[in-house]
Amino acid sequence: MQELPEALAEPARGRSVAYVWLLPALVALATAIVVVQQKLSQGPTIEIGFRTAEGLEPNKTKIRYRDVDIGEVTEIHVAPDRKQVVVTARIHRDARDYLVEDTRFWVVRPRVVGGNVSGLGTLVSGAYIGVDVGRSGVERRRFAGLEAPPVVTFDVPGREFVLHADDIGSVSVGSSVYYRHIAAGQVIAYALDPGGNSVTMKVFVYAPFDQYVTDATRFWQASGIDVSVDSEGVKLHTESLTSLLEGGIAFQNLPGVERAASVPADTPFRLYSDRERAMRQPETLVDTFVMVFDGSLRGLAVGAPIDLGGITVGEVKRISVEYDRRAGKLRFPVEVDVFPQRIRSRTRDGAESVPADGSSSAAGRAFIDEMVAHGLRAEIRTGNLLTGQKYVALDEHPRAPRDHVRWEQRPALFPTTRGPLDEIQESIGSIAKKLDQVPFDRISARLLTTMDGLDHSLADLDRLLRRVDTDIAPQVEATLTEARGAMQNAKSALAADAPLQSDLDAALVQLAHAARSVRVLMDYLDRHPESLLRGKPKEAP
Repeated sequence: MQELPEALAEPARGRSVAYVWLLPALVALATAIVVVQQKLSQGPTIEIGFRTAEGLEPNKTKIRYRDVDIGEVTEIHVAPDRKQVVVTARIHRDARDYLVEDTRFWVVRPRVVGGNVSGLGTLVSGAYIGVDVGRSGVERRRFAGLEAPPVVTFDVPGREFVLHADDIGSVSVGSSVYYRHIAAGQVIAYALDPGGNSVTMKVFVYAPFDQYVTDATRFWQASGIDVSVDSEGVKLHTESLTSLLEGGIAFQNLPGVERAASVPADTPFRLYSDRERAMRQPETLVDTFVMVFDGSLRGLAVGAPIDLGGITVGEVKRISVEYDRRAGKLRFPVEVDVFPQRIRSRTRDGAESVPADGSSSAAGRAFIDEMVAHGLRAEIRTGNLLTGQKYVALDEHPRAPRDHVRWEQRPALFPTTRGPLDEIQESIGSIAKKLDQVPFDRISARLLTTMDGLDHSLADLDRLLRRVDTDIAPQVEATLTEARGAMQNAKSALAADAPLQSDLDAALVQLAHAARSVRVLMDYLDRHPESLLRGKPKEAP
């Protein structure tokens, strides 16, 4: 039997790796590299909170900046508090720098606000998320989305300013801001102040108009139509047709201010209700008085002017009512602000004799006391018969009882007088009281009796006229006929060829001879009066 060869053990070698696992390892490594590159190329993931996800779809809705896609929505879910939806989006790596603290996101949809229409292109392409890149240097990954597009984006040159007003009026976000009737900006935000007594608005003024906003600039409401009536007729003021529909704000520097310092962004300004109030020169000195009136103040409002000879020297500050227990009647105190700088006291040569510093000095008080001593009084007058608006007029009443300003009160009490309209009403009331005392019942009874008697008298007169027509009228007609015949006979007798006329001529001739003889006789008797006794003497042969 052949022997089998003996197996010999081979010496041990070092550990080796099987080449079969090399390929899977390379594939895994390549896959990891691809995944990492894809992750790096996709950029960061962000979350945006919106009130609703209307028009948004995962893996379809784009995120665009200046109409360039910089990301895509990957997921949409409802927030844990169920008050909003959270949109998860992946941003491209190149847009990583856009994700800063003040960057804003909003959904672009078709919108109609006032006269502006936007987002019509989304009717075909679908909604997308717009981006306004902020200027902050702090990175951020979670954002609160806007429900409406921002009025002004960060890349628009210009500055923001803050306006304070009592109410917002007709202004809304997006309303235009005008400078000399040119659209120079927009309202970008407004909010109610703590306490609810005023509002604060933010306006953005485009460049280069923002350079005209200085410390002498005044802002006012430019909504609607401002109608004024003066000696030149009726004037209508409005900024534009758009301001009539959407409201607006206008600004301009005070007249007469040539040099004014420029102001930085976010400078606060007061928003006036109209241009007239905004363009008033600032009053550095104000005197406050109280004027007490007895009549009705219906038509007098806060802000009504204080008029002195057609010049506005103040305005009504507050109107109230109080009961005078001693007199047992109501009184109506009116607190007013008077601007003494608008009143000047001058001598005949034109030099200013008394400083117009009002009640702040003894000279100012003496000046006011002098005018009151000469009859200066306050009264309520009607400024417009159509609207019934009233104002306070300061006028001289030389016959008014002597009075003075009661400086010891705070505010000082200024003397008043009844206006002409109140006097007319009082006279009408007095006449009405006297008319109430007239016995109209007895007068009407007597008047009825008199009318009855007059009716009987008219009936008797009618019967008399009928009798005259039937009895007397024929007799009168016959008498007139006879008179007509007599007049005809007289006319025939007085004709030139009538016998009576010839006889009358002969009689007149004889009468003339007789008159001549009488005149000769009278001349003779004048020369020989004794002939009346002795007779005419015989003439000598």
